[in-house]
Amino acid sequence: MRNDPFVFERRLFMSNHYYRDLYLKLQGLNQGSKSVDEYHKEIEIAMIQANVVEDREATMARLLNGLHWDIANVVEQHYVELKNMVHMATKMKRQLKRKL
Repeated sequence: MRNDPFVFERRLFMSNHYYRDLYLKLQGLNQGSKSVDEYHKEIEIAMIQANVVEDREATMARLLNGLHWDIANVVEQHYVELKNMVHMATKMKRQLKRKL
């Protein structure tokens, strides 16, 4: 991997508080009123901004932890890949909406 001078310069001028705030934001994300896809994208963007690289199991656990409990409860038992997990959670949300 080649060294990118812009990343180095940006790090020089960004305070530690800035990155700490990004990490805290990432840790506190949850689905809230967002769709599953919106929530997933928010996690991806926050990870890029905070320069977080983690294995897929950690990312799936992060996503699962912030999903609505009724969706997470079903999805938790069946997921293998992140893409499938997001798809199943979206499907569950639609089914739960129909019941209301």
